[in-house]
Parts: sequence; C-alpha cells; structure tokens
Amino acid sequence: MTDKTLSASAAVRQRLNHPVIDSDGHMIEIFPVMSDYMKQVGGPDMAKKVWAAFGSRNSGSWYDLSDAERRYHRTIRPAFWAAPAEATTDRATAMLPQLMHERLPEMGIDYAVVYPTIGFLLPEITDPDARRAACRAHNVMMADIYRGTEDRLTPAAVIPCYTPEEAIEELDYAINELGLKVPMFANLVKRPIEAVTDVDDKLGQYAFWVDTLALDSLYDYDPVWQKCMDLGVPVTAHAVGQGIGMRRSPTNYMYNQTGHFADAGHAFAKALFFGGVTHRFPDLKFAFLECGVAWGASLICDLKERWEKRGKHAIQQFNPERIDNKLMTELIQQYGGDILGNAEVTSVRQNRAEENIDDFAAAGIDSEQDLLKRLVPNFYYGCEADDRMNAVAFDTRIFPGDQPLKAIFSSDFGHWDVADMSGILAEAHELVDEGIISADDFERFVFRNPAELFAGMNPRFFAGTAVEADVQRLLGNGAAQ
Repeated sequence: MTDKTLSASAAVRQRLNHPVIDSDGHMIEIFPVMSDYMKQVGGPDMAKKVWAAFGSRNSGSWYDLSDAERRYHRTIRPAFWAAPAEATTDRATAMLPQLMHERLPEMGIDYAVVYPTIGFLLPEITDPDARRAACRAHNVMMADIYRGTEDRLTPAAVIPCYTPEEAIEELDYAINELGLKVPMFANLVKRPIEAVTDVDDKLGQYAFWVDTLALDSLYDYDPVWQKCMDLGVPVTAHAVGQGIGMRRSPTNYMYNQTGHFADAGHAFAKALFFGGVTHRFPDLKFAFLECGVAWGASLICDLKERWEKRGKHAIQQFNPERIDNKLMTELIQQYGGDILGNAEVTSVRQNRAEENIDDFAAAGIDSEQDLLKRLVPNFYYGCEADDRMNAVAFDTRIFPGDQPLKAIFSSDFGHWDVADMSGILAEAHELVDEGIISADDFERFVFRNPAELFAGMNPRFFAGTAVEADVQRLLGNGAAQ
C-alpha cells in the first residue's frame, strides 16, 4: 500500500509512535455454521432447541404479532438492520476472520479483541441445557474460525452466568481447553419474581428482577471472580439493557437502544462497589464495554458526594432521634401560621430504629482514598470512536483525586455504529485534531489503557502478537500497573 492509497485511519496510524489496540470489535455469525456447531456440541436436535428458546426469549415473536398485539403484550421492538449492508465489504469483513485480519491496517488497528453479535443473547436462554450448549458451541466455533489470526485478533468467549457453577465451567473450558484469552460475561441475569411466578409461571416473562451478580444476588459469585484471578483474565462485561425497565418500546428500536449499554454498565459497577467485590478482589480488572465513559465519571462523583453525606462517619446526622424537639416546636409555632402552627412535633419524627445503616460497609470505605481505590484503578470503559464524551475521561479537573479514568478504544466495527471501517481511527483522532484531548491522552486511550487491561492480568497476553514488543516496553517502563 502506497501513501497515496492510505485510508484516513491508516494515515493517522502512520503518524503515531505507538500501536493501536481495539478492545471491542465485532464479528457477525453465520447461522448455518452456528447451527452445525450446536449439533456437534449438543446432538442433532440441539440447534432446533436453541433457536426455539432463543426466539422466545429475545422478542423473535415481535414480527409475528400485529401492532395491537405488540402493545397488549408490551413486546419490545428488537434490533433491526444492525450491521453494514450497503458497505458490503465491511459486512463480509465482520463475517470472515481472514478478511478482518487483512483489513486491520486499513482501519489503523494493530490488534483487536473481537466480540460476538448473536452471542450476546445466547446467555439469556432460560433452558439450562440449551443455554450451556449454545454458549459452548459458540466458543468452539470462535476458536476454530479465528485460528491462524492470533497475531492480530483474539475472539472473546461467551460466559453464561445463570449460576456460578456454569460460569466457572465455561471459563475453564474456554480458557484452558480452547485457548481463548478473553471472557465476555453476561453480567445481568433476568430472574423471575417468585411472588409472581408462584401464581402463574407464564408471568415470569413480564415480571422479572435483574441480578447484577454482585449485590443482592441469588448466588455467591465470589468463586467466579476468584476463577478469573486464577486464570489471569479480566471481567469484560457486555450486557444488554434493552427490554429492562423503561427500555420497552414496542415501536422504536432507537428508544430502546440509546444508552442501554451505559445503563447496564452503571448497574454492574454500582453492584461491584456496594457489594464489596472491588474491596475483596482489589487486583481484578473490570471492563464495561460499548457504553462510553460519561456515566462512569458521573458515578464516581455521585458516590463521593453520597459517601461524604451518608458514610458511616456522617449518616447519624439524619437520625430522626437527633431532632431538637424544643427548637422544632418553637419554629412551628413561630412560622407555621394558622394551618401548620398547631402541628405535633411527633408528626415529623420517625421513631423506628434502623438496621444496617452503612450502605458503604461492604466496600470497606474509611476515607476518600479508599473510595477511589474501589472505583478508579481497575475500572475500564469501552468508548467508541464517534463519542465526543470520551474526552471526559482525561479531564482530571472534575474528578476527586485528579485521576483520569481508563477509557479504552472500542471500535464496534461490524455493527451499524461504524458506517465505514476504514475511517474508525481517524474519527477517534478528531478529538486530538481539535485540541480537545492531547496526544498523550490519545495514546492512553488506544494503547496504554487497553494493554494494561489485558496484560495487567496476564503479562503474556500479547505474546506472539503484532504488539508484543510495544507492550513489553510499556510493562518494562512500569506504565501498566
């Protein structure tokens, strides 16, 4: 490729003195191939069983219903036209690992972690046999089709999380047997509300609660987090928030989609913090993918403000027993007028004793420094190239402790977010071109932070890859800690 034929992204890459690591590209599964692997893993009838369960769980029936029926059942509008079409070569790139490998330099990318598309939804299958077979088949398929591309690509393994046991079993198989290096956790599990399903089991699809695996969970997921430590892999979470809460429009996909990854990341991050996971596992790294960093900045500032006012050192100021009844009576009589002047003081008191008043107890917070340790060093935020809010991660003026957040370049190539694969890196670099972030910030974004996420858990993660020497220099300089 000559300079005259360089894509915009390749031209940007040529000017950089560091590689570019994409933490979240996407492949598009070919259904007949997936079905073949499901038959291989689960037997001849498993593919039919999986697709039937998959369709019933993921709004497949939307297309079979009238508009009135969709509204009656509140069946959400599912994703549609979610991948490149007119850009046919881009579509094929997401489907064919060898072509993806060939085109990475055109995208300005040296190395990419590749996540699934349909694989997102397989862990939501409620039938345990179908769910585990589907995830296992997907992982075997990914290991097979990406073989030979390891110098520039690594596919993520789908990890079902309905129970800790199935998560640990698939982690073991995917990492130790298949040789995959990155797990993709289905970190939000929809569970039926028993008070509803005890009345009618069919109502479970309408009334469910969301288990975040870290706070108020049905199970203890600490063995899963410990397994990640033992295997040397980060927890990369790519949960789907569509269909939860207010994201249930039966007519508008964009309404359901906009911000759903951020909502899912926000819920998981809060649960990890308040559930004490980041306290008990201080060296385990977590990545929240395809969700941007703006919500993370807001969460850290929110939690600092709340801890200052409602931490164990401050919460007693809100204890109703501390109301000065004499002063309250005087103020009511003086300012209450005809309507409020005769109010009883006891009407503003809450005489019920509270238990477990320290919501920050599991997080082990005794200082602002403790709070930041639980929230900043090991949280990584997947940010797409076109997201101008990426700049927030590097504006330390707004953060307690003046620490930048760890935004990681996450292209999302293969999905509709990327209209032109050849322009990905150039679009991300616009923040530098416009003087919004510095070249050093950009290096953190596309290289240092992604390298730290993976090599920080496994120093040999990049062995044999196109970026091995650069990551070794980074680790040698002590920058990836």
